[in-house]
Amino acid sequence: MNILITNDDGVYSPGILELAEVAAEFGDVRIVAPDVEQSSMGHAVTATRPLSYRKTKIGDFDAYRVNGTPADCVSLGSFHWEKVDAVLSGINLGPNLGNSMWHSGTLAGAKQAALLGIKGIALSTPTQREEYNFTHIRPYAREVISYLLGQEGPKLVNVNFPFAPTGIVWTRQSVRQYDGLVKPSEDPMGRKHFWFTVVPLEAAEEGTDRYAIENNLVSLTPLRLDLTDESQLVKLSGMNIFKK
Repeated sequence: MNILITNDDGVYSPGILELAEVAAEFGDVRIVAPDVEQSSMGHAVTATRPLSYRKTKIGDFDAYRVNGTPADCVSLGSFHWEKVDAVLSGINLGPNLGNSMWHSGTLAGAKQAALLGIKGIALSTPTQREEYNFTHIRPYAREVISYLLGQEGPKLVNVNFPFAPTGIVWTRQSVRQYDGLVKPSEDPMGRKHFWFTVVPLEAAEEGTDRYAIENNLVSLTPLRLDLTDESQLVKLSGMNIFKK
């Protein structure tokens, strides 16, 4: 099995090496990832300039750095490798839960794989950059990857690991209301700049990814590329709102 590894934290993130080492137990691994951090880039693709594909050293793995987004990396990696059986994106240093799926570069790497007809799995953890300690989640990462690679479906899965997992559950996406905040500040030269942040206004619902993480459970959320609101489509299709 050929397994392509990408992320949005950048090719030199400790999370990508951790993921590659676990994935190597299940097949041949190649790393193709952004040369700099691309967090929250979503599913952006580069269409206004050419991209580079340069070999670099990441542990004992064949690795390449790309001056583009996670989606770019999956496209280029799939182009340069004759056959890719699965794409693993992560391990992201920070969770990708609920509404953050919309702008997650980590998930975009897995989504790009699904768009190309390849199984895509995104993996994230709230491990802080100062810690770089994957000891507690490694056995669960191994179990999750083994299970998902061995299944025909689903083709797109978002995985989140808590700090100290005690189990694994299937979940749905948590959709909570947030208070989007803009925090003004200034740099040492006195020039104004701004930080975007969000504060959840509602508690996590049972059965969701957020609820799982808050209860020390690994969250596996099966996703699909079709964003159609089926219930609204049925409702609206029966209404004569367009006159001939």
